[in-house]
Amino acid sequence: MGDPKKLKKKYSTPAHPWNKTEIEENKILRREYGLNIQKELLIANSFLKKYKNIAKRLIADTSEQGQKEKKQMVDKLFKLGLLTSDAAMDSILSLTVRDILNRRLQSVIFRKGLARSMKQARQFITHRHVMVAEKEITAPSYLVSSEEEAQLNFKNKSSLSNEDHPERAIPEAKEIKAEAEAIKPKTEEKAEEAAPVEEKAEEVKEVTESKDSESSAKPAEPKTEEKVEETPKEEVKEEEASKEEVTEK
Repeated sequence: MGDPKKLKKKYSTPAHPWNKTEIEENKILRREYGLNIQKELLIANSFLKKYKNIAKRLIADTSEQGQKEKKQMVDKLFKLGLLTSDAAMDSILSLTVRDILNRRLQSVIFRKGLARSMKQARQFITHRHVMVAEKEITAPSYLVSSEEEAQLNFKNKSSLSNEDHPERAIPEAKEIKAEAEAIKPKTEEKAEEAAPVEEKAEEVKEVTESKDSESSAKPAEPKTEEKVEETPKEEVKEEEASKEEVTEK
């Protein structure tokens, strides 16, 4: 029976704990969803495994009681936001751990923009700032139903209920938006100044292209070779003979 003061364990450990791929995937999930300990991930896995086992049993059950249990289970998962109202039993088998983790209170607060990170969302919950359907919830792993999601907010007495609270503000996004608005008119002015320059460049380009086309259309003029005047051989012989007579005298 066990000690009534000790709560029953709500999760089961994996059959083979030293699986490398599974360990790496769990590390990524813990970092992405801001889980402090491995136990939170094991609870989500056990919750998913439990309903998948029930779905496998009910798919083969065609009795009247089986049909009632099918409807009850689909309605429950629909309230948790995991299925649609007209979903079949086979769709339960396609659910993943991420679907369960997305319905945790910590994830919903971050997704609604009430916190800047998963860790900050966890801090707001554990510090008793969050109200769900007029109830104070201090468990980050609480599964929020689709009805409760619309009623999720900060407590009225909490300082975080003010939207201008520094912990809720996102200064980076506001600064980026302000810089973008300031840069926008400058870029427009530069674009207007650059427009006439581009037009002139296009005109110059057209003129050069037209000149090139005209030069290519004209036939090339033949080059005139300079003729070198050659002295006749007879005159050269007479000059040599005259020079010999002079030397003899």
